[in-house]
Amino acid sequence: MTISIERPETAPARPLAVPRRRGAAVPARIAGVGTAVTATSYAQDELLDLLQITDPKIRSVFLNSAIDRRHLTLPPDGGGGAREPEAQGDLLDKHKRLAVEMGAEALAACLERAGAGLADLRHLCCVTSTGFLTPGLSALLIRELGIDRHCGRTDIVGMGCNAGLNALNVVAGWAAAHPGELAIVLCAEACSAAYTFDSTMRTAVVNSLFGDGAAAVALIADAPDAPDAPDAPDPRPLPSGRPGPRILDFASCIITDAVDAMRYDWDRDQGRFSFFLDPQIPYVVGAHAEIVVDRLLHGNGLRRSDVAHWLVHSGGKKVIDAVVVNLGLSRHDVRHTVGVLRDYGNVSSASFLFSYERLLLEDAARPGDYGVLMTMGPGSTIETALVQW
Repeated sequence: MTISIERPETAPARPLAVPRRRGAAVPARIAGVGTAVTATSYAQDELLDLLQITDPKIRSVFLNSAIDRRHLTLPPDGGGGAREPEAQGDLLDKHKRLAVEMGAEALAACLERAGAGLADLRHLCCVTSTGFLTPGLSALLIRELGIDRHCGRTDIVGMGCNAGLNALNVVAGWAAAHPGELAIVLCAEACSAAYTFDSTMRTAVVNSLFGDGAAAVALIADAPDAPDAPDAPDPRPLPSGRPGPRILDFASCIITDAVDAMRYDWDRDQGRFSFFLDPQIPYVVGAHAEIVVDRLLHGNGLRRSDVAHWLVHSGGKKVIDAVVVNLGLSRHDVRHTVGVLRDYGNVSSASFLFSYERLLLEDAARPGDYGVLMTMGPGSTIETALVQW
């Protein structure tokens, strides 16, 4: 596959954002976040032994991934220490079980941090790409947790690692249209259910990178003209204490000439779904990072130097490096992105929320600070969001 990685022309900036009118909808605010992983984690060298990988090139991919450990649910020992490939039906069952378990745990942690309970939930949006479920994960969780059956719900399936921000965009709009009502975006990725075991470099890159993880983020918008509306002088803290950031804007970019460069589709040789990542992807993403980030910032009268916090998807070492170089970021700017990759691997759509949780625990954001959230995935797509504390 040949993909152009020439830097595209920068699109003209959109007009400056129009100030919010008195009485207009108030942007949604992040009210809490929670994460969860599966029970067992492995170091990269442990996985090489367990999967009986001896090819020096594949071992090098694992050991130079900038990943220390990942949470995975490996297939059972098939005898003699070998892990036997699972049938597609077994993988779908695994995805269902792990997504519900991790999703429930992340949801509970998120609600606790938001100072809310299941009875407060009015809309649940579930995101996953590691398996197909009908009915969707939202319906399974509503039944499993006893959530009000009248709770609104959405399922976003198959959009890949970028999908968390696609969901955040949709749900932020829902929250702004329903002030005072709590909505949750839940990303649950059972990457252990998407493994393919063979001796090819195609699967080696994927198998060296992904880990299981789920993350939930709570959104709520204040009523127009409420004391904590953006133009009010003294914001009222949310139940969790320090107010979370408001979600101001989104910008996206789909790189159509790389639409087949990152995909999860049916592998006829293996008789199952499998991931494909073109080796050029890090450079494609890097070459297009500026155009979408600058579109987001210029549309709001901002420059990159105005952004205090960067929460970039932990898509892999080369992807992170490409974004850092092309946006002129520092290693400090991507410390949480790098830390999440090191400790969990790529947990797909949940990754940027793992980074947001670390920033929250670091307590480094101050009122007025701007932050950019950035994800990338199949399409090939780059998604961004602008937030302000």
